[in-house]
Amino acid sequence: MTIRGNKEEQKFYVIGISYEKADAVTRGKYTFFPEQVEAFTKDSQANGLDNFFVVSTCNRTEFYGFADSEDQMVEQYCKFTEGNANEFRQFMMVKEGEEAISHLFRVSSGLESQILGDFDIIGQIKIWFVRFKKMGASNAFLERLVNTAIQISKKVKNETFLSNGSASVAYSAVNFIQQTQPDLTDKNILLYGIGKIGRNTCANLVKQYPTTNITLINRTKAKAEAIALKHHVKVKDHSELQEELKNTDILIVATGASVHTITEDMIPYDKQLTIIDMSVPENVVHTLASRESIQLVNVDGLSKMVDDTIAQRRNAVPEAIAIIDEYSKDFYEWLENREFVPAIQLFKNRLDFLQQHELNNLRKDNIEVSEQEIMLTNKLMQKITNQFASFLIENRDDSKETIELIEKMFHLKQA
Repeated sequence: MTIRGNKEEQKFYVIGISYEKADAVTRGKYTFFPEQVEAFTKDSQANGLDNFFVVSTCNRTEFYGFADSEDQMVEQYCKFTEGNANEFRQFMMVKEGEEAISHLFRVSSGLESQILGDFDIIGQIKIWFVRFKKMGASNAFLERLVNTAIQISKKVKNETFLSNGSASVAYSAVNFIQQTQPDLTDKNILLYGIGKIGRNTCANLVKQYPTTNITLINRTKAKAEAIALKHHVKVKDHSELQEELKNTDILIVATGASVHTITEDMIPYDKQLTIIDMSVPENVVHTLASRESIQLVNVDGLSKMVDDTIAQRRNAVPEAIAIIDEYSKDFYEWLENREFVPAIQLFKNRLDFLQQHELNNLRKDNIEVSEQEIMLTNKLMQKITNQFASFLIENRDDSKETIELIEKMFHLKQA
């Protein structure tokens, strides 16, 4: 099936870069940031792309939309990144039509997550889609597509064991601390950045280490204070970051910035420190790893910490695939039925016109028509319209002839 948008020549694509082909440094070059949405949308629409959205997380960045070609998608996307199109093509994933649809459904179900069954991605899909929808970059196809992806995610999460056990990026950071720091009695933990991953990490830290000294720092202090109040931890002002680092034993960075937020000059040279960088692009300058006194791990390293849980989750994969197949069938039925919408709408418009014409004639003859009578005729017209729609769907092979006959009978093309 060829999936086309408002412009008949355009096809549906997804292009992207993920942990499967690119490391964190490379992915970082192609990270897309929320503040780029408005400019990206306007520029894309000026260049012939109307309906699209981007999803960008620590593990993947993907661009879904209708375009003349995959090259048009690549060139447009890379204009708004630090990388270039030629390098992007070396690492990119590209899918078209039904494969692109299937890919989104697999991503939303947790099957394509770096940590199998990690459902954080569906929340990101919803957030990113709404950002582009507000800018007028959505259409009925994308609306239905994303809603179906959300439904798949919910059912897989609620009815299978694909998400059984604790295995997420936020959990793996705590797991890493447990394995490398057996005694936290006198340790100071600093969590820098309280976006979604940072908040989840804070909750996991407090749950595992309720008596440990945990401090939060965020560029917006009010947000950090709200989280600190909830979890009964300390909070410091952003201006105190460098001073606080002197007293820190474990630094968790979840700032999600486009530049390094922890640099060489911020850490005293002989400082003993464990650093967990949960940001993509990397927000901790990687040269710090060369110091013997510093232990540095990024998101790719964290993902290797949850193999046992993943092995258990693999048993649930067939169930998740069955759910995707179920919802895919419904989606494609809806997609096929869309081709009848223009004819059905023309038919309904013609019935509305005939109704209004007859009402006007009655009023000319001074015949009163009650609201109840109008309501009854409205219901009758809707039933007739529904009957027409049902006939087209149930007799798809004869639909062309049926539509032509109705057009002649009701003069639809002239209406």
